[in-house]
Amino acid sequence: MSTDTTPSPSSVETVPVGHDGVRVDVTEREAASLPGGVALSASLALLAIGIVLLAVLPDAAKAVSLLFFAAFALLLSSLVIVQPGQTKVVQFFGRYIGTVRRTGLSMVVPLSTRRSVSVRVRNFETNRLKVNDADGSPVEIAAIVVWQVADTSKATYAVDNYVDFVSVQAESALRHIATTHPYDGSETGGTSLRGSTDQVADELAHEVAERISLAGVEIIEVRISHLAYAAEVAQAMLRRQQANAVVAARTRIVEGAVGMVDLALTKLSEDGIVELDDERKAAMVSNLMVVLCSDQPASPIVNTGTLYS
Repeated sequence: MSTDTTPSPSSVETVPVGHDGVRVDVTEREAASLPGGVALSASLALLAIGIVLLAVLPDAAKAVSLLFFAAFALLLSSLVIVQPGQTKVVQFFGRYIGTVRRTGLSMVVPLSTRRSVSVRVRNFETNRLKVNDADGSPVEIAAIVVWQVADTSKATYAVDNYVDFVSVQAESALRHIATTHPYDGSETGGTSLRGSTDQVADELAHEVAERISLAGVEIIEVRISHLAYAAEVAQAMLRRQQANAVVAARTRIVEGAVGMVDLALTKLSEDGIVELDDERKAAMVSNLMVVLCSDQPASPIVNTGTLYS
């Protein structure tokens, strides 16, 4: 009787990849704020009242002025200055309460902490990565990534450092895209890193955007800034490209030469200039092909005798 308790492949539970259950679920919202001029005026008024009371009240009652000074300090702590292209992520005792995007002086919840997050457009160039393309050839590739923070709350709380996160994920996406396309697709006619730069850049932009959406960052543009064969194979690949170019040029020359020979024979026959048998036609074709396809100028030999001598 068999006692094998090994589970069948269909009964094995697969563990999902990822941590959707522990991600920081936060979305940017506008923080409650008032124009900063009101808070500044009120705080200055409290300060003036406290100074006056401190001067006129007897020593026993001067503690009242301390209340005005405390209110002044509390109100002053609620002021926040936001520059153009900057935001303030407001947190109150560990709780995210909103983001201030309005520029200038604003009043928010007192005793709250604020973190500046830039929403200006940024760009950086990745390191030159050495990867193997779809054909297995080592290539060096780099890209310029233009990006911007779209959700300040995710950029602050969803990742530890959103700048480093964007940089690492961009290089990871660049490495992946480079391995899915050949460097040169002239032989197959498909998409290649060198011949389909715009298409590759578009694919790269979408993949980077998908990878960094967790951090509340959006991609504006991605462009390939450097693309070359690795140094160890550059000379061999250059010779291959030169050979392909020579073959293509020779093919074009032969096609043109054949057309010219056919035209010459047709015109001689139609105009009745000379009657040629098959042997003479073959000789004429051979001579014309040599003249037309040769790399060096031909040196003609003039026949002063008869055509068949």
